[in-house]
Amino acid sequence: MSSTRKPTAKSDSSKPGTKASEMSKSGVDQDLIRQLAALLKETDLSEIEVETEQVRLRVARQIGGSFVSVGAPAQAAAAAAPAAAPVVSDAAHPGALTSPMVGTTYLSAEPGAAPFVTVGSKVSVGQTVLIIEAMKTMNHIPATKAGTVVKILVEDGHPVEFGEPLIIVE
Repeated sequence: MSSTRKPTAKSDSSKPGTKASEMSKSGVDQDLIRQLAALLKETDLSEIEVETEQVRLRVARQIGGSFVSVGAPAQAAAAAAPAAAPVVSDAAHPGALTSPMVGTTYLSAEPGAAPFVTVGSKVSVGQTVLIIEAMKTMNHIPATKAGTVVKILVEDGHPVEFGEPLIIVE
Protein backbone atom coordinates (compact mmCIF):
# COMPACT_ATOMS: atom_id res chain seq x y z
CA MET A 1 0.00 0.00 0.00
CA SER A 2 1.43 3.43 -0.80
CA SER A 3 0.32 7.00 -0.63
CA THR A 4 1.56 10.28 -2.02
CA ARG A 5 1.18 13.39 0.10
CA LYS A 6 1.90 16.96 -0.88
CA PRO A 7 2.79 19.45 1.86
CA THR A 8 -0.21 21.56 2.78
CA ALA A 9 1.45 24.27 4.85
CA LYS A 10 3.30 26.95 2.92
CA SER A 11 6.47 28.24 4.46
CA ASP A 12 8.31 31.46 3.82
CA SER A 13 11.83 30.58 2.71
CA SER A 14 13.04 34.14 3.23
CA LYS A 15 12.76 33.92 7.03
CA PRO A 16 15.64 32.24 8.85
CA GLY A 17 14.65 29.23 10.92
CA THR A 18 11.73 28.22 8.69
CA LYS A 19 11.44 24.70 7.28
CA ALA A 20 12.31 25.89 3.77
CA SER A 21 15.49 27.62 4.89
CA GLU A 22 16.53 24.64 7.03
CA MET A 23 15.96 22.38 4.06
CA SER A 24 18.03 24.55 1.74
CA LYS A 25 20.97 24.74 4.21
CA SER A 26 21.37 21.01 4.82
CA GLY A 27 19.67 19.73 1.66
CA VAL A 28 17.10 17.69 3.62
CA ASP A 29 14.76 18.49 6.50
CA GLN A 30 15.62 15.84 9.10
CA ASP A 31 12.48 16.55 11.16
CA LEU A 32 10.28 16.04 8.10
CA ILE A 33 11.91 12.66 7.46
CA ARG A 34 11.31 11.62 11.07
CA GLN A 35 7.66 12.76 10.89
CA LEU A 36 7.10 10.90 7.63
CA ALA A 37 8.74 7.74 9.02
CA ALA A 38 6.52 7.93 12.12
CA LEU A 39 3.48 8.42 9.88
CA LEU A 40 4.44 5.32 7.88
CA LYS A 41 4.62 3.26 11.04
CA GLU A 42 1.42 4.74 12.48
CA THR A 43 -0.67 4.24 9.33
CA ASP A 44 1.01 0.97 8.23
CA LEU A 45 1.79 2.48 4.81
CA SER A 46 4.77 1.23 2.82
CA GLU A 47 5.89 4.60 1.42
CA ILE A 48 5.21 8.32 1.33
CA GLU A 49 6.47 10.82 -1.21
CA VAL A 50 6.63 14.60 -0.76
CA GLU A 51 7.61 16.97 -3.55
CA THR A 52 8.33 20.68 -3.43
CA GLU A 53 9.92 23.02 -5.94
CA GLN A 54 13.35 22.41 -4.36
CA VAL A 55 13.37 18.71 -3.51
CA ARG A 56 11.55 15.43 -3.91
CA LEU A 57 11.58 13.21 -0.82
CA ARG A 58 10.45 9.58 -0.65
CA VAL A 59 10.36 7.62 2.61
CA ALA A 60 9.62 3.91 2.32
CA ARG A 61 9.55 0.95 4.67
CA GLN A 62 11.02 -2.46 3.98
CA ILE A 63 10.61 -5.60 6.01
CA GLY A 64 12.92 -5.22 8.98
CA GLY A 65 13.57 -1.48 8.65
CA SER A 66 13.08 1.71 6.74
CA PHE A 67 15.11 3.71 4.29
CA VAL A 68 15.02 7.17 2.78
CA SER A 69 15.47 8.08 -0.86
CA VAL A 70 16.14 11.72 -1.67
CA GLY A 71 15.79 12.79 -5.29
CA ALA A 72 17.75 15.51 -7.01
CA PRO A 73 16.32 19.00 -7.32
CA ALA A 74 13.60 19.15 -9.97
CA GLN A 75 15.74 20.98 -12.55
CA ALA A 76 18.65 18.51 -12.29
CA ALA A 77 16.32 15.51 -12.46
CA ALA A 78 14.64 16.86 -15.59
CA ALA A 79 18.02 17.51 -17.25
CA ALA A 80 19.31 14.01 -16.46
CA ALA A 81 16.27 12.17 -17.83
CA PRO A 82 17.07 12.45 -21.58
CA ALA A 83 20.55 10.99 -21.03
CA ALA A 84 19.14 7.68 -19.74
CA ALA A 85 19.25 4.77 -22.18
CA PRO A 86 15.89 3.24 -23.13
CA VAL A 87 15.07 0.06 -21.24
CA VAL A 88 13.76 -2.85 -23.29
CA SER A 89 11.07 -4.71 -21.36
CA ASP A 90 8.98 -7.80 -21.88
CA ALA A 91 5.91 -5.54 -22.22
CA ALA A 92 7.37 -4.13 -25.47
CA HIS A 93 7.70 -7.61 -27.00
CA PRO A 94 5.25 -8.03 -29.92
CA GLY A 95 4.05 -11.36 -28.50
CA ALA A 96 3.47 -10.10 -24.95
CA LEU A 97 0.07 -10.76 -23.41
CA THR A 98 -0.51 -8.04 -20.82
CA SER A 99 -2.86 -8.03 -17.87
CA PRO A 100 -6.21 -6.38 -18.60
CA MET A 101 -6.79 -5.78 -14.87
CA VAL A 102 -5.34 -5.72 -11.37
CA GLY A 103 -5.70 -9.01 -9.54
CA THR A 104 -4.14 -12.31 -8.53
CA THR A 105 -2.90 -14.74 -11.19
CA TYR A 106 -3.61 -18.44 -11.25
CA LEU A 107 -1.88 -20.65 -13.79
CA SER A 108 -4.34 -23.54 -13.39
CA ALA A 109 -8.09 -23.95 -12.97
CA GLU A 110 -7.75 -25.14 -9.36
CA PRO A 111 -4.99 -25.92 -6.85
CA GLY A 112 -3.11 -29.08 -7.83
CA ALA A 113 -4.48 -29.12 -11.39
CA ALA A 114 -2.24 -28.98 -14.45
CA PRO A 115 -1.43 -25.43 -15.62
CA PHE A 116 -3.31 -24.03 -18.61
CA VAL A 117 0.00 -23.53 -20.46
CA THR A 118 3.69 -24.18 -19.91
CA VAL A 119 6.77 -22.93 -21.74
CA GLY A 120 6.71 -24.66 -25.12
CA SER A 121 2.91 -25.07 -25.22
CA LYS A 122 1.15 -24.28 -28.49
CA VAL A 123 -1.77 -21.87 -28.04
CA SER A 124 -4.51 -20.64 -30.33
CA VAL A 125 -6.32 -17.32 -30.27
CA GLY A 126 -8.99 -17.34 -27.55
CA GLN A 127 -7.50 -20.27 -25.60
CA THR A 128 -7.39 -19.64 -21.83
CA VAL A 129 -3.77 -19.21 -20.71
CA LEU A 130 -4.38 -18.20 -17.08
CA ILE A 131 -6.94 -16.79 -14.66
CA ILE A 132 -6.86 -13.42 -12.91
CA GLU A 133 -8.98 -13.16 -9.78
CA ALA A 134 -10.31 -9.65 -9.28
CA MET A 135 -12.96 -8.79 -6.68
CA LYS A 136 -13.71 -12.48 -6.00
CA THR A 137 -14.37 -13.08 -9.73
CA MET A 138 -12.29 -15.56 -11.73
CA ASN A 139 -11.51 -13.97 -15.12
CA HIS A 140 -10.23 -16.35 -17.80
CA ILE A 141 -7.52 -14.60 -19.80
CA PRO A 142 -7.39 -15.75 -23.44
CA ALA A 143 -4.40 -15.82 -25.78
CA THR A 144 -4.54 -12.88 -28.18
CA LYS A 145 -2.12 -14.49 -30.60
CA ALA A 146 -1.56 -18.05 -31.84
CA GLY A 147 1.90 -19.51 -31.39
CA THR A 148 4.22 -21.06 -28.84
CA VAL A 149 4.57 -19.89 -25.25
CA VAL A 150 8.24 -18.92 -24.88
CA LYS A 151 8.11 -17.24 -21.49
CA ILE A 152 5.76 -17.16 -18.49
CA LEU A 153 6.41 -13.94 -16.60
CA VAL A 154 4.10 -14.40 -13.59
CA GLU A 155 3.91 -16.86 -10.73
CA ASP A 156 0.86 -18.73 -9.53
CA GLY A 157 -0.98 -16.89 -6.75
CA HIS A 158 0.96 -13.62 -7.15
CA PRO A 159 -0.59 -10.17 -7.74
CA VAL A 160 -0.38 -8.38 -11.10
CA GLU A 161 -0.98 -4.79 -12.13
CA PHE A 162 -2.91 -3.49 -15.13
CA GLY A 163 -0.71 -3.64 -18.24
CA GLU A 164 1.88 -5.94 -16.63
CA PRO A 165 3.21 -8.55 -19.11
CA LEU A 166 1.96 -12.06 -18.28
CA ILE A 167 3.32 -14.37 -21.00
CA ILE A 168 5.23 -14.12 -24.28
CA VAL A 169 3.87 -15.99 -27.31
CA GLU A 170 5.88 -16.27 -30.53
